Amino acid sequence: RYSVSKYASIALVSLGIFTCTFMSAKQVASDSSLNEDDGLQVFLWWLLGIAALTFALLMSARMGIFQEMLYKQFGKHSKEALFYNHALPLPGFLFLAPNIYHHAVLFSQSEPFQVPVIGLTMPIMWFYLLMNVITQYVCIRGVFILTTECTSLTVTLVVTLRKFVSLIFSILYFHNPFTAWHWLGTSFVFVGTLMYTEVWNSLGPFLAGWRKRPKEE
Repeated sequence: RYSVSKYASIALVSLGIFTCTFMSAKQVASDSSLNEDDGLQVFLWWLLGIAALTFALLMSARMGIFQEMLYKQFGKHSKEALFYNHALPLPGFLFLAPNIYHHAVLFSQSEPFQVPVIGLTMPIMWFYLLMNVITQYVCIRGVFILTTECTSLTVTLVVTLRKFVSLIFSILYFHNPFTAWHWLGTSFVFVGTLMYTEVWNSLGPFLAGWRKRPKEE
């Protein structure tokens, strides 16, 4: 059970992410290079993608609650959970073996790249893949550790904020318009996050103690 402020903070974060995502989608729907029918089709595919992501987010939240129950019953074993979550789906990639092989050939044909510091030369796409695997491992390892220390709601909020930061970075990196609506959505997200963490409750005693400090003569 959560307090009203927690519900309000989650609602603000959700509203902020929805605002930024919806305003970014307007550019997809109004692309001048597409005719009306094609633009509608692209927009419908975008809606399907958003629905899939929303469903995945809900299932991820449900899995977080299930993990929380498992940790309470059997102990906090984040490494074991990380292993089984990634080892069990591996046989499914056999169905994609031809596609994986095709892209491995394309990766090997990419331009050579000299890795800094160690001086090793390798195809640049394999380097990108290696960096992606390393950073993904650090990220997901941190998430699984977080699931052992925090509630599932906190973990879901952290993961959602990470996705929101990725969205903002994508908007800025690809030089897409960052309108007043985006600023509004961003402010909703950060205000909601501050409400959830109750940062002002922690700052209150700190500021009170700072005010009571004797002034230097």
